[in-house]
Amino acid sequence: QVHMVESGGGLVQAGGSLNLSCTASITDFSINTMAWYRQAPGKQRELVARVTSGGSTNYADSVKGRFTISRANAKSVVYLQMNSLKPEDTAVYYCNTYIYNRGYWGQGTQVTVSS
Repeated sequence: QVHMVESGGGLVQAGGSLNLSCTASITDFSINTMAWYRQAPGKQRELVARVTSGGSTNYADSVKGRFTISRANAKSVVYLQMNSLKPEDTAVYYCNTYIYNRGYWGQGTQVTVSS
């Protein structure tokens, strides 16, 4: 059974930083591509960042240069370091992975950036 729990969200002023964590109970965590998505009110869920089993990363254009995704396979954790936060980064952030083409999601963590 796959279970993922996000933490680290909160309220921060524009220009500030937050570090999100996602702890995943996944067999062979190290072989899974892990991702962070976000969903703002009234908008579709969008991909923020992804990290493969080999450590390759890709980012949404809107967060390039500000956000960094990383993983600690020994702890089964994926991180999202968010710097230079903007009000438009306000959203619920979700951890995600796919196993045998089935998507799994955490419950989400709220990030609110005040101007």
